[in-house]
Order: sequence, then structure tokens, then C-alpha cells
Amino acid sequence: MPFVKEYTNDEKLVQDVQKLKDHGIDNSEVYILSHDDDRTERIASNAKANTIGFSEQDMKNFLNNMFNKKGDELRTKLQEMGFSKDEAEEYEEDMDEGKVLLIINSDQAVSSVLE
Repeated sequence: MPFVKEYTNDEKLVQDVQKLKDHGIDNSEVYILSHDDDRTERIASNAKANTIGFSEQDMKNFLNNMFNKKGDELRTKLQEMGFSKDEAEEYEEDMDEGKVLLIINSDQAVSSVLE
């Protein structure tokens, strides 16, 4: 199960990604997700983190997402990352309120780094 932390402050999120890197977390394990594609791309670029795209989704889900509403797309992406349907719905609601998710798909204990 991936580790998730929610942010309202984009700069704090970028700082925390740097902390993770300083503690040996690989860029390939760090993902940014929000309701706003431009915001997601900007934060991911600044943090040198990933967005959830082709490589993390199979083609069928990707094609379905092209025709789905944004909320459906985000919930599908979260489920692809290993979250349950209920968890995906809760996180999507939080993103709907303007929060950005930092998702770390690592076996390392990242919660202690981000205290």
C-alpha cells in the first residue's frame, strides 16, 4: 500500500519531496496527483517527481479515462496505484477541495521522514 500525504501548500510538498530524496527515496517512487493537471505537472516538475500516466495504467483504463469526468479519472488512477475504491473516493474528494496528494510507492518507512 503506498504512503499518502495531503498538501494545500505546493512549496511545502516540494520541500518534503527533497527530504525524501535526501533519505534515499528514488524519484521513480514519488508521485504527485491533483485535480488540476497544470498544477500537478508544475509541482511534479519543481519536485522532480512523477505524475501517474501511461506506464502506471493499462491501456484500457487510459482510454476509458480519456472519456470520463476528472473525478472518475483520478479515482481510477488511485486504484491503479493500489488503493481500494473507498480510499480512492475519499482522496478524490480531498483533491476536489484543492488538496494535492504526494504518493510514495516505497517499502521504506517514509512517514518518519515527513513528520
